[in-house]
Amino acid sequence: MGNTSDALPGGHPSGITIAFGSAPLSDRLGGVTVQTSVAVTQFARPADRQIPDALVEVVRLCDARGIDSVFLSDHLVQGIEPGTDPADPMLEVFTALGFLAAHTARVRLGVLVAAVTMRPPALLVKAVTSLDVLSGGRAWFGVGAGYQLQEGDDFGVPLPPTVERFEWLTDTLELAHQMWAGDTSPYEGRRLHAARPVGSPLPTSRPHPPVLIGGTGEAKTLRLVARYGDACNLFDVDDGGAEISHKLSVLARHCEVEGRAFDAITKTVSTRLRADDTADAFVARARALGEAGIDHLIVLTEGPWTVDRIAVLADAADEIAAGPRPRTHAH
Repeated sequence: MGNTSDALPGGHPSGITIAFGSAPLSDRLGGVTVQTSVAVTQFARPADRQIPDALVEVVRLCDARGIDSVFLSDHLVQGIEPGTDPADPMLEVFTALGFLAAHTARVRLGVLVAAVTMRPPALLVKAVTSLDVLSGGRAWFGVGAGYQLQEGDDFGVPLPPTVERFEWLTDTLELAHQMWAGDTSPYEGRRLHAARPVGSPLPTSRPHPPVLIGGTGEAKTLRLVARYGDACNLFDVDDGGAEISHKLSVLARHCEVEGRAFDAITKTVSTRLRADDTADAFVARARALGEAGIDHLIVLTEGPWTVDRIAVLADAADEIAAGPRPRTHAH
């Protein structure tokens, strides 16, 4: 994400009501269980296997083994992940998620995260809502300001300056909450003007799909999480948890200002299952992240996911879930 220290533009427009879901299930049960999800950032190369077969095999195993969610990245081309090339395959994310919804029954599905200016705001909200309806209430709304300037230039996709992208992000979040509330009154935002934003059908998830806002900027992104989000997404930095603890302290202060309960926001982290990781090795790292305040691991791997690597992660996830940690608050 494009981080900036500039102040977040504007506040709640008149008439917008923000509805949030309840606290995470693990909080309601007492103690905290760290959830484990998978992020698919690379796909099988046609020379190795057919993309649909390989993807369905991996995601169905996630569905069967209790992995919480499967996230796909929102890019039009490869070459962003280490070791990839622009000639490597990349799927359009909402088409791929709709395909996966038809091949799974339990696992939640989302984007990590949608670049807000890649699609008109109402189209983005409609895509997420459609995924939620067709999957039986299993969608996440993952969104961020975007950052890949070269990708935007290569494909002619708008990626305006940072300040403008955050204005679009704020407007999109407000429009989503308005449409999910069934409010068809005109929306007048900083960049967006919508005369009659009808949101039919409404999401199956109530009050709406959980909103995950990507990025770690302290002045803008984390404030948006406190104001509009149900989850943040931090990075696994090898510093003994200092970066995560600091970011969560910033988020806690924003929550206090916005009148949000800090514990109502799911704290996710993007981390990796390394090529040589055993389940035990990953569990040790996961527990350290849990102690730093993380509720939810979103796990990437090197290259495309395989059933063998999903099995290692699922074994680790079973052990992680079996050991709730006491809640410690960041302040």
